Amino acid sequence: MTIEFLIDPKIIGTPFNHYWEHCVGSCHAVMGTRQDWREQLEKCHRELGFQYVRFHGLLNDEMSVVKRNQDGSLRYSFFNIDSIFDYLLSIGMKPFIELSFMPEALASGTTTCFHYKGNITPPADYDQWAELIKTLTQHLINRYGHTEVRSWFFEVWNEPNLKFFFDGTQEEYFKLYRSTCLAIKSVDSQLRVGGPATSINAWIPEIIAFCKETNTPLDFVSTHHYPTDDPLWKNGGLSIEEFFAKFADQYGSYERGVLFKMTSKAREETGDLPLYYTEWNTSAMLPDPIHDEAYSAALVAKTIADNDGLVQNYSFWTFSDLFEEGGQYAAPFHGGFGLQNIYGIPKPTYRLFEILHNLGDERLQISGESDSSVEMLAVKKASELTLLVYNHDIPGSYIQKEDVIINITGISESAAATISRIDTEHVNPKRKWIDLGSPMYPNKEQLAQIVEASRIIVEPLTIQHNDGVGTIQFTIPENGVVEIKVS
Repeated sequence: MTIEFLIDPKIIGTPFNHYWEHCVGSCHAVMGTRQDWREQLEKCHRELGFQYVRFHGLLNDEMSVVKRNQDGSLRYSFFNIDSIFDYLLSIGMKPFIELSFMPEALASGTTTCFHYKGNITPPADYDQWAELIKTLTQHLINRYGHTEVRSWFFEVWNEPNLKFFFDGTQEEYFKLYRSTCLAIKSVDSQLRVGGPATSINAWIPEIIAFCKETNTPLDFVSTHHYPTDDPLWKNGGLSIEEFFAKFADQYGSYERGVLFKMTSKAREETGDLPLYYTEWNTSAMLPDPIHDEAYSAALVAKTIADNDGLVQNYSFWTFSDLFEEGGQYAAPFHGGFGLQNIYGIPKPTYRLFEILHNLGDERLQISGESDSSVEMLAVKKASELTLLVYNHDIPGSYIQKEDVIINITGISESAAATISRIDTEHVNPKRKWIDLGSPMYPNKEQLAQIVEASRIIVEPLTIQHNDGVGTIQFTIPENGVVEIKVS
């Protein structure tokens, strides 16, 4: 079957906000003191346009933020926080501050998560917690000024609806949110505070209702989702434990376009408040091979096109495989969340974000779309038209390569076109690594070959002209992405 599209670039389109560039995720805060982390983040900012970065564990003991002296008094140190935030500002980025996890000196228990042992218990004394948050906030104002810090975001905790991340109830989280928010606002009422930072789009109506009832500020709603959350999301009335007891075999399966359905529902629940997704990826499972493959790029392309206009922020998790939640993996391609592997080599999804960053800000209407797995995003920038075509369907579904015809009305016979591809044959550094024998610790020569395999190749593409219509034809493989530029 042939998929055919029609587009008229002379018709005025709609604004296309690069909402996915607002923020990107990272592993825990202490990674921000490392040189390789900093180099990879700066590259993402420069090449992909990310403006903020979010990470767990700003208050972890490894950051030495608060300690208890022998006499029982508390000692604060914001030196490591300053080091990270100073660096972010020096490269033109800003922090999206996630306030977690609980310093041991303030914790009500000893339960932790991850290899780096972030304490997930509520504070033993909410007054001492509030004093820490107030002192930290005042320090940030003193160091960076009201105007700068007002441009940041303060998010309370991470995924408190999961026992893995918060050893408390919803009521206890709301208490934590209110205590934190009031402490920040006591320093500067114009600082932006939000939550609940939940997984699977949870607790949105509940936190809005709580904040209205208690007159607690809520400047934005934040939440997370992954397509693999689909069965859990659809059984949202169950606790996580109940779900896995009944439907564990379903976890990881999902329907095509489920992220759009999740986002649309969250947008409706949020009302007029800004909606910030502070985590998402093509799979919540780690490791997962799709993170390193073209499949992920195709899913991201579809998701970005689908969710246009629904959110203010869509923060991909994460920018790098420098990631220690389960301990650092050594293999260059191990199915990590990152856009780059541990050596900073771009994966297919990195290249897709590079394409997205270079798109214009005017989205054009397309005619002739079908119910097939092939869809297209058309964006104009000055005299350049970019057509982003993706052939995506979920794992296990029937999908095949497709012939595509794109008809463009009213273009000059002198117009030129190029084509770039992301698929199993193009932008596939993982396959090059496998071809080299899957070395656990590649040498410089091997790394150079893997880097070369990650590059986008731009080739000329013929436009056939007939009565003022330019026609482009090509074939797109399964879960592949094609970028066409017409000047």
